[in-house]
Amino acid sequence: MWQLEHPWLLLLLPLPLLVWWLLPPYGERTRAVRVPFFDELTKATGQTPARGAVVLRGNWLRRVLAPVCWALVVLSLAGPQRLEPPIERIESARDLLLAIDLSGSMATPDFLDPQGQRVDRLSAVKSVVDDFIAHRTTDRIGLIVFGTNAFPQAPLSLDHVAVRELLDELRVGMAGEQTAIGDAIGVAVKMTEHSKQRERVLILLTDGNDTAGRIPADKAAEIAKAGHIVIHTIGIGDPAAKGENRVDLDALKRIASATGGRSFRGENREQLADIYALLDRVTPSKVKHSVYRPKVKFYYVPLGAALLLMVAYHLAMLGVLAPLARRRAVSRLSPDASGS
Repeated sequence: MWQLEHPWLLLLLPLPLLVWWLLPPYGERTRAVRVPFFDELTKATGQTPARGAVVLRGNWLRRVLAPVCWALVVLSLAGPQRLEPPIERIESARDLLLAIDLSGSMATPDFLDPQGQRVDRLSAVKSVVDDFIAHRTTDRIGLIVFGTNAFPQAPLSLDHVAVRELLDELRVGMAGEQTAIGDAIGVAVKMTEHSKQRERVLILLTDGNDTAGRIPADKAAEIAKAGHIVIHTIGIGDPAAKGENRVDLDALKRIASATGGRSFRGENREQLADIYALLDRVTPSKVKHSVYRPKVKFYYVPLGAALLLMVAYHLAMLGVLAPLARRRAVSRLSPDASGS
């Protein structure tokens, strides 16, 4: 589809007519040479002297090309352009962060894989989370790992293949042997502080309690709420265990409740898969659709045509009309030259 970017500039088309009509003609005074044989000179040249101004006359070609070139220049200023077929852009409308505990207790082999073989907690979690990521095709997903320390394993990205590869590289103890839940929430706040998305979700999974956090988990939850982050917590492991190995379900419930999220308890791989499936339903993928139509500008076409017409006209004047004018002048003076 063709259109003009600035169609109002077409109002300039009658401007030369208005100038010709409203403004006085340009005049210039020049000095004349006085000769005593003026009458003889006019007779010799065949001219009739008259009083008043000398008005230069144009030829018919200039009268045609001048308005054509002006119209082409105005058309170029108006910005002719062609609209290409629309391109639809699909953008994520939610940031989704997954925080996974890598403390030493995650090596406990108390989960069963689909074949009935015993596996450690981290292997079961990685399998379920990988399937969860595979279903979230339109969300920006980031990965946080925590133990004694917390750090981002994968930044928020739509490249889910890369996120899943980084998930597969997780190993027990790579972030330390203890559990820093408050720090993991703090990393989530840091990762989303410059995000343009108003919806931000953190799914935090742990099998321990906050024993190494530099910031208390409850305080971190308040900061997350102020940052518009909803936290869903998943507790696995044994709540009756002692020390570092005890999962603090009450603390996880407080964290989730403070941010408007939900808290879950996962005792085996099947329950864990059901929890992530439920979270997949309660936080459906949200996308923003925007339509962009590329524009191809063609202002140079009428501008180039006007330039070519002007160049061709001047070349024609120099190559055709100028020699013709010289021949006419010579023919007028030839009888007088022969008479002398």
